[in-house]
Amino acid sequence: MDLPIFFADYFGTRTLVGIIAIIHVWINHAFAVGMIPLVVGVEWWAHRTGRQEWDALAHKILGVCFIVTTTVGALTGVGIWLSTALVNPYAIGSLLRVFYWAWFSEWVVFVAEVSLILVYYLTWKRMTGLRKSRHIRIGVILGLMSWLTMAIIVAILGFMMNPGSWLEQRDLLAGFTNPIYLPQLLFRTAAALTMAGSLALALSLAFTDRDSPLRTQAIKLFSGWSLFWLAPTLIGGLAYHHVIPQAMLNNMPVAFGTQAWQDLYGQLVHFTFLAVVAVALCSLWGLWQPLRTNPLVWIVPVLLLTGLIGYFERTREFIRKPYAIGYYMYANGIRVDEVPYLVKTGVLANCSWTTHRRVTEQNKEAAGRDLFMVLCSRCHTLNGINSVGENLAKMYPDQSTWSPAAIESFLKNIHGARPFMPPFIGTTDERGALAAYLATLGNRRDIPPPVAVAAFNE
Repeated sequence: MDLPIFFADYFGTRTLVGIIAIIHVWINHAFAVGMIPLVVGVEWWAHRTGRQEWDALAHKILGVCFIVTTTVGALTGVGIWLSTALVNPYAIGSLLRVFYWAWFSEWVVFVAEVSLILVYYLTWKRMTGLRKSRHIRIGVILGLMSWLTMAIIVAILGFMMNPGSWLEQRDLLAGFTNPIYLPQLLFRTAAALTMAGSLALALSLAFTDRDSPLRTQAIKLFSGWSLFWLAPTLIGGLAYHHVIPQAMLNNMPVAFGTQAWQDLYGQLVHFTFLAVVAVALCSLWGLWQPLRTNPLVWIVPVLLLTGLIGYFERTREFIRKPYAIGYYMYANGIRVDEVPYLVKTGVLANCSWTTHRRVTEQNKEAAGRDLFMVLCSRCHTLNGINSVGENLAKMYPDQSTWSPAAIESFLKNIHGARPFMPPFIGTTDERGALAAYLATLGNRRDIPPPVAVAAFNE
């Protein structure tokens, strides 16, 4: 534990990472992985049939994708690296060591993808006639590169949930072929294509005249596309759920503050059902009566699928807890195999960026503050989202029972009471120090945030 700790109070570090990641995933899935094959397919069909109005529509839809992916998509991609490296550098470091060549390949593919989308969009109107077939081939390669970037990253996301045989073999192939990889890849690919159809439908309404034959045909085409990919999305989702480790499935009904996580999981199931039914109904209506609906209605599937992706990512991140990397590293960046050593020697003694290196009667609360930073701050805030003080207040409504002894007793068995939280890691003195610090918080929202300083400043 040789790195300083980044602490974002009020907002929370995990919320920061989550918002950036969800925006990036939505853009990657809908605008790149799903949309590029759809646009290329429309371009090919327009070239084959000589329908220039379809070629123009595909170009306009691609223009939106081009702008969004090269601005917000690119910024949030960099944002994921920056935020995750700040919040949990140990997890990112471990993933880089395991997936070095996979990530290197992904970066090469990503550069190719960015280059190809520039070429594909900017040469659309130049490569016509006999050169159109070559332009379509550029689009096909672009679509493949977009999918490959996701295919590589999905292996890493699956590894973070269940490393599988890598825990024994410790090689790239074992990590890449983790049990969750293929089901998750199927789900995300199909979901991306479904999202692209709904998004293309909404965009086509903005780029076509109300009573034009092109609008009628576009609604039918994109509705049929979304409807076709709904079944693979559901199959992929069920396959994905089937390979999630049982311990992570058990996290779903576990108490989450005063709101049972079972309720939140139930909301996810209902939201999924609502999104699927809404997309299916809108698609069927689009095939049957494409012009007898207010255009705003076609925005509903886009919003529902966007919300579904957010719910999905939120659930996936939570059920992985207490791990950052399943069965290998806890959410606070401490490896599972380090725990016996740290319990024996102490956490503070092995931290370079804490004010105190050991617990004494004089510094007990201050040392507890340092322990909070090391062990708790990646998930909990002091004054904001998932505040540790509010969580304790829910456990001990009567403030008179909120004592260091009661909190220490809870910390001793915290993993048993809350399986999604890591066990307390440290010595008995350190557990007492953390309990003493937590007991000072109360149900307050004006707590000065801890500041980590180098130990040698003492």
